[in-house]
Amino acid sequence: MDEEIIKQLNMEVEAMGFNELTELGNRAVSLGLIIGHGYRNNQYEILRKNEVVMLPAKEAAAYLKNLIESVNG
Repeated sequence: MDEEIIKQLNMEVEAMGFNELTELGNRAVSLGLIIGHGYRNNQYEILRKNEVVMLPAKEAAAYLKNLIESVNG
């Protein structure tokens, strides 16, 4: 496969992950589970009432999914 194609595919996969993470974060905010979220220093920052959680993107997505599922049952 051409290097440019591989680079483009990697960028698209990253964008999909970023979009999913943003949607999960926004959902958690709307449910009142967290007060904020976003990228900071190459990690994903999740702000809770008395806690700041810094995780790699994949772990942050899993963390947010579990948090949302704990409320939705």
